[in-house]
Amino acid sequence: MFRNVMPRYEILSADAMATLDGGWRRLVSEVGVEFMTDRALELFRAAGQRVEDNTVFLDPDFVLEQVAKAPREFDVTARNAANTVHIGGDTMAFGAVYGPPFVREGDVRRDATMEDFRNFAKLAQTFPVLDSAGGVVCEPNDTPLDSRHLDMTYALQTLTDKIYMGNVVSGENARDTIAMGAILFGGRDEIEQNPVSISLINCNSPLRWDDRMLDALFEYAAAAQPVVLTPFIMMGAMSPVTVPAALVQQIAEALSGIALAQLIRPGCPVIFGSFMTNIDMQSGSPTFGTPESATGLLCTGQIARHFGLPFRTGGGLTSSQVPDAQAGYEALMTLLPTFLAGANWVMHAAGWLEGGLVACYEKFIVDVELLQMLREQFTPLEIDEASLAFDAHVEVGHGGHFLGAAHTMDHFRTCFYRTMLSSSDNYERWMRNGAVDTAARATRIYQQKLAEYEAPPLDDAIREELEDYVNRRRTELGD
Repeated sequence: MFRNVMPRYEILSADAMATLDGGWRRLVSEVGVEFMTDRALELFRAAGQRVEDNTVFLDPDFVLEQVAKAPREFDVTARNAANTVHIGGDTMAFGAVYGPPFVREGDVRRDATMEDFRNFAKLAQTFPVLDSAGGVVCEPNDTPLDSRHLDMTYALQTLTDKIYMGNVVSGENARDTIAMGAILFGGRDEIEQNPVSISLINCNSPLRWDDRMLDALFEYAAAAQPVVLTPFIMMGAMSPVTVPAALVQQIAEALSGIALAQLIRPGCPVIFGSFMTNIDMQSGSPTFGTPESATGLLCTGQIARHFGLPFRTGGGLTSSQVPDAQAGYEALMTLLPTFLAGANWVMHAAGWLEGGLVACYEKFIVDVELLQMLREQFTPLEIDEASLAFDAHVEVGHGGHFLGAAHTMDHFRTCFYRTMLSSSDNYERWMRNGAVDTAARATRIYQQKLAEYEAPPLDDAIREELEDYVNRRRTELGD
Protein backbone atom coordinates (compact mmCIF):
# COMPACT_ATOMS: atom_id res chain seq x y z
CA MET A 1 0.00 0.00 0.00
CA PHE A 2 1.35 3.38 -1.02
CA ARG A 3 0.55 6.63 0.73
CA ASN A 4 0.36 9.36 -1.89
CA VAL A 5 0.65 12.68 -0.11
CA MET A 6 1.36 14.70 -3.25
CA PRO A 7 -1.20 17.38 -4.20
CA ARG A 8 -4.06 16.07 -6.32
CA TYR A 9 -4.29 17.19 -9.94
CA GLU A 10 -7.78 18.68 -10.20
CA ILE A 11 -8.97 20.07 -13.51
CA LEU A 12 -12.67 20.77 -12.92
CA SER A 13 -13.74 24.28 -11.97
CA ALA A 14 -16.56 24.95 -9.52
CA ASP A 15 -18.82 25.83 -12.46
CA ALA A 16 -17.93 22.57 -14.21
CA MET A 17 -18.71 20.55 -11.08
CA ALA A 18 -22.05 22.33 -10.75
CA THR A 19 -22.93 21.52 -14.36
CA LEU A 20 -22.03 17.85 -13.88
CA ASP A 21 -24.08 17.81 -10.70
CA GLY A 22 -27.13 19.06 -12.53
CA GLY A 23 -26.56 16.51 -15.30
CA TRP A 24 -26.54 13.37 -13.17
CA ARG A 25 -29.55 14.61 -11.22
CA ARG A 26 -31.51 14.89 -14.47
CA LEU A 27 -30.42 11.43 -15.62
CA VAL A 28 -31.48 9.56 -12.49
CA SER A 29 -34.76 11.44 -12.06
CA GLU A 30 -35.93 11.89 -15.66
CA VAL A 31 -34.41 8.92 -17.54
CA GLY A 32 -33.98 6.60 -14.57
CA VAL A 33 -31.78 3.54 -14.03
CA GLU A 34 -32.74 -0.07 -14.75
CA PHE A 35 -32.29 -2.72 -12.05
CA MET A 36 -32.89 -6.21 -13.43
CA THR A 37 -33.90 -7.97 -10.24
CA ASP A 38 -37.08 -7.75 -8.21
CA ARG A 39 -35.18 -7.57 -4.92
CA ALA A 40 -33.63 -4.27 -5.91
CA LEU A 41 -36.90 -2.89 -7.22
CA GLU A 42 -38.68 -3.76 -3.97
CA LEU A 43 -36.02 -2.02 -1.90
CA PHE A 44 -36.29 1.14 -3.95
CA ARG A 45 -40.09 1.02 -3.94
CA ALA A 46 -40.14 0.59 -0.17
CA ALA A 47 -37.81 3.59 0.11
CA GLY A 48 -40.32 5.76 -1.73
CA GLN A 49 -38.73 5.81 -5.18
CA ARG A 50 -40.86 5.63 -8.32
CA VAL A 51 -40.55 2.27 -10.09
CA GLU A 52 -41.90 1.54 -13.57
CA ASP A 53 -41.22 -1.97 -14.86
CA ASN A 54 -37.46 -2.36 -14.19
CA THR A 55 -36.69 1.36 -14.24
CA VAL A 56 -36.21 3.28 -11.01
CA PHE A 57 -36.63 7.04 -11.14
CA LEU A 58 -34.48 8.27 -8.31
CA ASP A 59 -34.82 11.37 -6.18
CA PRO A 60 -31.28 12.85 -6.28
CA ASP A 61 -31.49 13.94 -2.64
CA PHE A 62 -32.46 10.40 -1.66
CA VAL A 63 -29.43 9.10 -3.55
CA LEU A 64 -27.15 11.49 -1.68
CA GLU A 65 -28.69 10.46 1.64
CA GLN A 66 -27.81 6.84 0.87
CA VAL A 67 -24.32 7.69 -0.36
CA ALA A 68 -23.65 9.55 2.88
CA LYS A 69 -24.10 6.26 4.79
CA ALA A 70 -21.02 4.73 3.13
CA PRO A 71 -17.71 5.01 5.02
CA ARG A 72 -15.18 7.43 3.60
CA GLU A 73 -12.33 5.05 4.47
CA PHE A 74 -12.03 1.42 5.57
CA ASP A 75 -9.58 -1.46 5.92
CA VAL A 76 -9.45 -4.75 4.03
CA THR A 77 -7.80 -7.46 6.10
CA ALA A 78 -5.11 -9.73 4.69
CA ARG A 79 -4.13 -13.00 6.37
CA ASN A 80 -0.68 -11.49 6.79
CA ALA A 81 -1.45 -8.41 8.86
CA ALA A 82 1.45 -6.59 7.23
CA ASN A 83 -0.45 -6.77 3.93
CA THR A 84 -3.76 -5.38 5.22
CA VAL A 85 -4.69 -2.32 3.17
CA HIS A 86 -6.47 0.89 3.97
CA ILE A 87 -8.86 2.10 1.28
CA GLY A 88 -9.50 5.83 1.07
CA GLY A 89 -7.82 9.06 2.03
CA ASP A 90 -4.32 9.34 0.59
CA THR A 91 -3.69 5.58 0.25
CA MET A 92 -3.31 3.73 -3.04
CA ALA A 93 -3.57 -0.06 -3.34
CA PHE A 94 -2.74 -2.00 -6.51
CA GLY A 95 -4.04 -5.28 -7.92
CA ALA A 96 -3.05 -7.22 -11.02
CA VAL A 97 -4.95 -7.57 -14.29
CA TYR A 98 -8.52 -8.91 -14.08
CA GLY A 99 -10.52 -11.05 -16.49
CA PRO A 100 -8.46 -11.97 -19.60
CA PRO A 101 -9.38 -15.27 -21.29
CA PHE A 102 -5.98 -15.43 -23.03
CA VAL A 103 -2.34 -15.38 -21.97
CA ARG A 104 0.76 -14.21 -23.79
CA GLU A 105 4.06 -15.84 -22.91
CA GLY A 106 6.85 -14.62 -25.16
CA ASP A 107 5.69 -15.03 -28.75
CA VAL A 108 2.87 -17.42 -27.84
CA ARG A 109 -0.72 -16.26 -27.39
CA ARG A 110 -3.01 -19.00 -26.07
CA ASP A 111 -5.95 -19.85 -23.81
CA ALA A 112 -5.28 -19.13 -20.16
CA THR A 113 -4.99 -22.11 -17.80
CA MET A 114 -5.20 -22.68 -14.07
CA GLU A 115 -1.44 -23.00 -14.03
CA ASP A 116 -1.22 -19.48 -15.49
CA PHE A 117 -3.60 -18.25 -12.81
CA ARG A 118 -1.39 -19.73 -10.11
CA ASN A 119 1.73 -18.27 -11.72
CA PHE A 120 0.30 -14.76 -11.78
CA ALA A 121 -0.80 -15.14 -8.15
CA LYS A 122 2.77 -16.15 -7.27
CA LEU A 123 4.19 -13.16 -9.13
CA ALA A 124 1.80 -10.81 -7.32
CA GLN A 125 2.91 -12.30 -4.02
CA THR A 126 6.56 -11.79 -4.98
CA PHE A 127 6.43 -8.06 -5.73
CA PRO A 128 5.78 -5.78 -2.72
CA VAL A 129 4.56 -3.01 -5.03
CA LEU A 130 1.39 -5.07 -5.62
CA ASP A 131 -1.12 -5.26 -2.79
CA SER A 132 -3.20 -7.99 -4.38
CA ALA A 133 -3.19 -10.55 -7.18
CA GLY A 134 -6.71 -9.28 -7.84
CA GLY A 135 -9.54 -11.66 -8.66
CA VAL A 136 -9.88 -13.29 -12.06
CA VAL A 137 -6.24 -12.65 -12.92
CA CYS A 138 -6.90 -14.73 -16.01
CA GLU A 139 -9.77 -17.07 -16.92
CA PRO A 140 -8.58 -20.69 -16.40
CA ASN A 141 -10.23 -22.25 -19.43
CA ASP A 142 -8.97 -25.76 -18.62
CA THR A 143 -11.16 -25.99 -15.50
CA PRO A 144 -14.96 -26.53 -15.32
CA LEU A 145 -16.90 -23.29 -15.66
CA ASP A 146 -19.26 -24.00 -12.77
CA SER A 147 -16.55 -24.63 -10.20
CA ARG A 148 -13.46 -22.75 -11.36
CA HIS A 149 -14.27 -19.89 -8.99
CA LEU A 150 -13.50 -22.29 -6.13
CA ASP A 151 -10.06 -23.07 -7.54
CA MET A 152 -9.31 -19.41 -8.18
CA THR A 153 -10.34 -18.31 -4.69
CA TYR A 154 -8.37 -21.16 -3.12
CA ALA A 155 -5.27 -20.15 -5.11
CA LEU A 156 -5.59 -16.51 -4.05
CA GLN A 157 -6.02 -17.52 -0.41
CA THR A 158 -3.14 -20.00 -0.28
CA LEU A 159 -0.53 -18.83 -2.78
CA THR A 160 -0.71 -15.25 -1.50
CA ASP A 161 -1.19 -13.70 1.92
CA LYS A 162 -2.44 -10.44 0.44
CA ILE A 163 -6.02 -9.22 0.00
CA TYR A 164 -8.02 -10.75 -2.84
CA MET A 165 -11.11 -10.08 -4.92
CA GLY A 166 -14.37 -12.01 -4.81
CA ASN A 167 -16.06 -13.82 -7.69
CA VAL A 168 -19.08 -11.99 -9.11
CA VAL A 169 -20.34 -14.30 -11.85
CA SER A 170 -23.38 -15.20 -9.75
CA GLY A 171 -24.85 -14.92 -6.30
CA GLU A 172 -23.89 -18.52 -5.67
CA ASN A 173 -20.26 -17.85 -6.53
CA ALA A 174 -20.31 -14.86 -4.23
CA ARG A 175 -21.65 -17.02 -1.40
CA ASP A 176 -18.80 -19.47 -1.95
CA THR A 177 -16.23 -16.66 -1.82
CA ILE A 178 -17.74 -15.39 1.43
CA ALA A 179 -17.83 -18.88 2.94
CA MET A 180 -14.18 -19.50 2.06
CA GLY A 181 -13.26 -16.14 3.53
CA ALA A 182 -15.04 -17.11 6.73
CA ILE A 183 -13.01 -20.33 6.89
CA LEU A 184 -9.72 -18.49 6.34
CA PHE A 185 -10.40 -15.67 8.80
CA GLY A 186 -12.33 -17.31 11.62
CA GLY A 187 -16.03 -17.09 10.82
CA ARG A 188 -18.76 -15.00 9.20
CA ASP A 189 -19.03 -12.64 12.18
CA GLU A 190 -15.31 -11.95 12.00
CA ILE A 191 -15.28 -11.02 8.32
CA GLU A 192 -18.36 -8.84 8.71
CA GLN A 193 -16.46 -6.86 11.32
CA ASN A 194 -13.19 -6.93 9.39
CA PRO A 195 -13.77 -7.24 5.61
CA VAL A 196 -11.40 -9.56 3.74
CA SER A 197 -12.28 -9.22 0.03
CA ILE A 198 -13.15 -6.58 -2.54
CA SER A 199 -15.59 -7.39 -5.34
CA LEU A 200 -16.15 -5.69 -8.66
CA ILE A 201 -19.79 -5.02 -9.57
CA ASN A 202 -19.98 -3.66 -13.12
CA CYS A 203 -22.88 -1.66 -14.49
CA ASN A 204 -24.19 -2.80 -17.87
CA SER A 205 -23.83 0.70 -19.27
CA PRO A 206 -25.80 2.63 -20.24
CA LEU A 207 -27.97 2.86 -17.12
CA ARG A 208 -28.65 -0.82 -16.43
CA TRP A 209 -27.60 -3.05 -13.54
CA ASP A 210 -28.06 -6.67 -14.65
CA ASP A 211 -29.36 -9.53 -12.54
CA ARG A 212 -26.13 -11.55 -12.20
CA MET A 213 -24.09 -8.63 -10.94
CA LEU A 214 -26.91 -7.57 -8.63
CA ASP A 215 -27.20 -11.09 -7.21
CA ALA A 216 -23.51 -10.92 -6.31
CA LEU A 217 -23.93 -7.39 -4.93
CA PHE A 218 -26.69 -8.53 -2.58
CA GLU A 219 -24.46 -11.27 -1.16
CA TYR A 220 -21.35 -9.16 -0.66
CA ALA A 221 -23.17 -6.11 0.68
CA ALA A 222 -25.15 -8.27 3.14
CA ALA A 223 -21.83 -9.67 4.38
CA ALA A 224 -20.34 -6.15 4.66
CA GLN A 225 -17.63 -6.95 2.10
CA PRO A 226 -16.48 -3.93 0.07
CA VAL A 227 -17.93 -3.60 -3.43
CA VAL A 228 -16.62 -1.51 -6.32
CA LEU A 229 -19.66 -0.10 -8.16
CA THR A 230 -18.22 0.51 -11.61
CA PRO A 231 -19.84 1.94 -14.73
CA PHE A 232 -18.29 0.26 -17.77
CA ILE A 233 -18.08 3.14 -20.21
CA MET A 234 -16.52 3.20 -23.64
CA MET A 235 -17.32 6.62 -25.05
CA GLY A 236 -19.09 6.35 -28.37
CA ALA A 237 -20.49 2.89 -27.57
CA MET A 238 -21.74 2.76 -23.97
CA SER A 239 -22.05 6.54 -23.59
CA PRO A 240 -22.20 9.64 -25.75
CA VAL A 241 -18.87 10.61 -27.29
CA THR A 242 -18.09 13.64 -25.13
CA VAL A 243 -16.13 13.33 -21.91
CA PRO A 244 -18.61 15.49 -19.93
CA ALA A 245 -21.54 13.31 -21.03
CA ALA A 246 -19.64 10.18 -20.03
CA LEU A 247 -18.81 11.71 -16.65
CA VAL A 248 -22.45 12.54 -15.97
CA GLN A 249 -23.51 9.01 -16.91
CA GLN A 250 -20.73 7.57 -14.75
CA ILE A 251 -21.92 9.56 -11.74
CA ALA A 252 -25.53 8.50 -12.25
CA GLU A 253 -24.63 4.82 -12.59
CA ALA A 254 -22.10 4.67 -9.75
CA LEU A 255 -24.25 6.59 -7.26
CA SER A 256 -27.36 4.56 -8.07
CA GLY A 257 -25.44 1.33 -7.41
CA ILE A 258 -23.98 2.74 -4.20
CA ALA A 259 -27.48 3.77 -3.09
CA LEU A 260 -28.66 0.19 -3.56
CA ALA A 261 -25.68 -1.19 -1.60
CA GLN A 262 -26.66 1.07 1.31
CA LEU A 263 -30.28 -0.08 1.12
CA ILE A 264 -29.07 -3.68 1.36
CA ARG A 265 -26.84 -2.93 4.34
CA PRO A 266 -26.39 0.63 5.59
CA GLY A 267 -22.73 1.37 6.12
CA CYS A 268 -21.54 -1.28 3.67
CA PRO A 269 -18.07 -0.22 2.44
CA VAL A 270 -18.17 0.84 -1.20
CA ILE A 271 -15.78 2.22 -3.79
CA PHE A 272 -16.83 4.69 -6.48
CA GLY A 273 -15.76 2.79 -9.60
CA SER A 274 -14.64 4.12 -12.94
CA PHE A 275 -13.69 2.34 -16.13
CA MET A 276 -13.80 4.96 -18.84
CA THR A 277 -12.17 4.96 -22.24
CA ASN A 278 -13.22 5.58 -25.82
CA ILE A 279 -13.58 3.59 -29.00
CA ASP A 280 -11.78 4.07 -32.29
CA MET A 281 -14.37 5.87 -34.38
CA GLN A 282 -13.00 4.28 -37.55
CA SER A 283 -12.96 0.64 -36.43
CA GLY A 284 -15.25 0.60 -33.41
CA SER A 285 -12.51 -1.11 -31.37
CA PRO A 286 -11.87 -0.02 -27.78
CA THR A 287 -8.77 2.08 -27.25
CA PHE A 288 -6.69 2.51 -24.11
CA GLY A 289 -4.11 4.97 -22.89
CA THR A 290 -5.82 7.81 -24.75
CA PRO A 291 -5.79 11.50 -23.75
CA GLU A 292 -9.58 11.35 -23.30
CA SER A 293 -9.39 8.45 -20.88
CA ALA A 294 -6.66 10.23 -18.91
CA THR A 295 -8.80 13.35 -18.69
CA GLY A 296 -11.77 11.30 -17.54
CA LEU A 297 -9.60 9.61 -14.94
CA LEU A 298 -8.43 12.91 -13.47
CA CYS A 299 -12.01 14.17 -13.37
CA THR A 300 -13.18 11.00 -11.66
CA GLY A 301 -10.84 11.53 -8.74
CA GLN A 302 -12.15 15.03 -8.21
CA ILE A 303 -15.76 13.83 -8.50
CA ALA A 304 -15.30 10.98 -6.01
CA ARG A 305 -13.73 13.34 -3.49
CA HIS A 306 -16.68 15.69 -4.03
CA PHE A 307 -19.00 12.92 -2.83
CA GLY A 308 -16.68 11.83 -0.02
CA LEU A 309 -16.05 8.38 -1.48
CA PRO A 310 -12.94 6.28 -2.06
CA PHE A 311 -12.54 5.54 -5.74
CA ARG A 312 -11.20 3.01 -8.21
CA THR A 313 -9.76 3.90 -11.59
CA GLY A 314 -6.65 3.62 -13.74
CA GLY A 315 -4.18 0.77 -14.24
CA GLY A 316 -1.62 -0.21 -16.86
CA LEU A 317 -4.05 -0.26 -19.79
CA THR A 318 -3.08 -0.67 -23.44
CA SER A 319 -4.55 -1.77 -26.75
CA SER A 320 -1.23 -3.18 -27.95
CA GLN A 321 -1.05 -6.84 -28.96
CA VAL A 322 2.50 -7.32 -27.64
CA PRO A 323 4.63 -5.81 -24.85
CA ASP A 324 6.19 -3.19 -27.12
CA ALA A 325 6.68 0.58 -27.05
CA GLN A 326 2.94 1.15 -27.55
CA ALA A 327 2.18 -1.05 -24.54
CA GLY A 328 4.64 0.94 -22.46
CA TYR A 329 3.55 4.45 -23.38
CA GLU A 330 -0.18 3.67 -23.23
CA ALA A 331 0.25 2.05 -19.80
CA LEU A 332 2.11 5.12 -18.58
CA MET A 333 -0.60 7.37 -20.07
CA THR A 334 -3.01 5.62 -17.70
CA LEU A 335 -0.79 5.00 -14.68
CA LEU A 336 0.55 8.56 -14.43
CA PRO A 337 -2.90 10.17 -14.11
CA THR A 338 -3.80 7.33 -11.73
CA PHE A 339 -1.14 8.66 -9.38
CA LEU A 340 -1.98 12.31 -10.11
CA ALA A 341 -5.61 11.63 -9.22
CA GLY A 342 -4.66 9.57 -6.15
CA ALA A 343 -6.84 6.55 -6.97
CA ASN A 344 -7.47 4.45 -3.88
CA TRP A 345 -8.00 1.05 -5.50
CA VAL A 346 -6.22 0.36 -8.79
CA MET A 347 -7.15 -2.72 -10.78
CA HIS A 348 -5.27 -3.90 -13.89
CA ALA A 349 -2.05 -2.47 -12.47
CA ALA A 350 0.11 -5.29 -13.88
CA GLY A 351 -0.18 -7.62 -16.86
CA TRP A 352 -2.95 -6.06 -18.97
CA LEU A 353 -2.47 -6.44 -22.74
CA GLU A 354 -4.55 -6.31 -25.92
CA GLY A 355 -7.45 -4.33 -24.50
CA GLY A 356 -7.80 -6.67 -21.53
CA LEU A 357 -8.13 -9.84 -23.58
CA VAL A 358 -4.66 -11.01 -22.62
CA ALA A 359 -2.74 -11.42 -19.38
CA CYS A 360 0.92 -11.13 -20.37
CA TYR A 361 3.87 -12.31 -18.31
CA GLU A 362 6.30 -9.81 -19.85
CA LYS A 363 3.87 -6.91 -19.57
CA PHE A 364 3.38 -7.84 -15.91
CA ILE A 365 7.06 -7.12 -15.31
CA VAL A 366 6.98 -3.90 -17.36
CA ASP A 367 4.03 -2.66 -15.29
CA VAL A 368 5.67 -3.58 -12.00
CA GLU A 369 8.67 -1.51 -13.07
CA LEU A 370 6.39 1.42 -13.91
CA LEU A 371 4.66 1.15 -10.54
CA GLN A 372 7.96 1.06 -8.70
CA MET A 373 9.24 4.10 -10.58
CA LEU A 374 6.03 6.09 -10.07
CA ARG A 375 6.06 5.35 -6.36
CA GLU A 376 9.55 6.83 -6.24
CA GLN A 377 8.45 9.83 -8.28
CA PHE A 378 5.46 10.49 -6.02
CA THR A 379 7.42 10.19 -2.79
CA PRO A 380 7.97 13.73 -1.47
CA LEU A 381 11.50 15.06 -1.78
CA GLU A 382 13.06 15.59 1.64
CA ILE A 383 15.24 18.66 1.80
CA ASP A 384 17.38 19.37 4.83
CA GLU A 385 20.84 20.73 5.46
CA ALA A 386 22.52 17.33 5.09
CA SER A 387 20.90 16.73 1.68
CA LEU A 388 22.59 19.87 0.31
CA ALA A 389 25.96 18.07 0.59
CA PHE A 390 28.00 21.21 1.20
CA ASP A 391 31.01 19.17 2.40
CA ALA A 392 31.14 17.37 -0.94
CA HIS A 393 31.77 20.70 -2.69
CA VAL A 394 34.51 21.51 -0.23
CA GLU A 395 36.14 18.14 -0.89
CA VAL A 396 35.85 18.15 -4.71
CA GLY A 397 36.45 21.81 -5.44
CA HIS A 398 36.09 23.57 -8.77
CA GLY A 399 36.05 21.54 -11.98
CA GLY A 400 36.39 18.17 -10.24
CA HIS A 401 34.05 15.18 -10.19
CA PHE A 402 32.04 13.55 -7.44
CA LEU A 403 32.40 9.87 -8.39
CA GLY A 404 34.90 9.16 -5.64
CA ALA A 405 33.77 11.77 -3.15
CA ALA A 406 33.03 10.66 0.42
CA HIS A 407 29.41 11.79 0.08
CA THR A 408 28.98 9.67 -3.05
CA MET A 409 30.59 6.63 -1.43
CA ASP A 410 28.28 6.97 1.59
CA HIS A 411 25.09 7.17 -0.52
CA PHE A 412 25.66 5.44 -3.88
CA ARG A 413 23.76 2.28 -2.92
CA THR A 414 20.53 4.12 -2.15
CA CYS A 415 20.73 7.55 -3.76
CA PHE A 416 18.94 6.65 -7.02
CA TYR A 417 16.22 4.25 -8.05
CA ARG A 418 17.77 1.03 -9.36
CA THR A 419 15.85 -0.39 -12.27
CA MET A 420 15.30 -4.13 -12.48
CA LEU A 421 14.33 -4.04 -16.17
CA SER A 422 15.99 -1.24 -18.12
CA SER A 423 19.42 -1.43 -19.73
CA SER A 424 21.91 1.44 -19.61
CA ASP A 425 24.80 -0.51 -21.15
CA ASN A 426 26.70 1.11 -23.99
CA TYR A 427 26.05 -0.37 -27.40
CA GLU A 428 29.12 -2.58 -27.53
CA ARG A 429 28.48 -4.15 -24.15
CA TRP A 430 24.78 -4.59 -24.94
CA MET A 431 25.74 -6.45 -28.14
CA ARG A 432 28.26 -8.66 -26.32
CA ASN A 433 25.58 -9.62 -23.80
CA GLY A 434 23.21 -10.83 -26.52
CA ALA A 435 21.43 -7.63 -27.61
CA VAL A 436 18.51 -8.51 -25.31
CA ASP A 437 15.49 -6.22 -25.61
CA THR A 438 13.04 -5.20 -22.90
CA ALA A 439 10.58 -8.06 -23.48
CA ALA A 440 13.35 -10.65 -23.32
CA ARG A 441 14.72 -9.14 -20.11
CA ALA A 442 11.19 -9.24 -18.67
CA THR A 443 10.97 -12.94 -19.57
CA ARG A 444 14.12 -13.66 -17.61
CA ILE A 445 12.82 -11.74 -14.60
CA TYR A 446 9.41 -13.40 -14.34
CA GLN A 447 10.91 -16.85 -14.85
CA GLN A 448 13.47 -16.19 -12.12
CA LYS A 449 10.78 -14.88 -9.76
CA LEU A 450 8.64 -17.97 -10.30
CA ALA A 451 11.64 -20.23 -9.69
CA GLU A 452 12.39 -18.40 -6.41
CA TYR A 453 8.77 -18.25 -5.21
CA GLU A 454 8.04 -19.50 -1.71
CA ALA A 455 4.45 -19.98 -0.55
CA PRO A 456 3.48 -17.95 2.51
CA PRO A 457 2.80 -20.11 5.59
CA LEU A 458 -0.76 -21.25 6.28
CA ASP A 459 -2.11 -23.31 9.17
CA ASP A 460 -2.58 -26.91 8.01
CA ALA A 461 -6.02 -27.19 9.63
CA ILE A 462 -7.28 -24.14 7.76
CA ARG A 463 -5.82 -25.39 4.49
CA GLU A 464 -7.52 -28.73 4.98
CA GLU A 465 -10.86 -27.08 5.77
CA LEU A 466 -10.59 -24.96 2.62
CA GLU A 467 -9.76 -28.03 0.53
CA ASP A 468 -12.70 -29.93 2.00
CA TYR A 469 -15.02 -27.05 1.18
CA VAL A 470 -13.76 -26.80 -2.40
CA ASN A 471 -14.11 -30.56 -2.96
CA ARG A 472 -17.57 -30.69 -1.45
CA ARG A 473 -18.85 -27.74 -3.43
CA ARG A 474 -17.30 -29.07 -6.65
CA THR A 475 -19.27 -32.30 -6.16
CA GLU A 476 -22.46 -30.38 -5.38
CA LEU A 477 -22.00 -28.33 -8.55
CA GLY A 478 -21.62 -31.52 -10.61
CA ASP A 479 -17.98 -31.00 -11.67
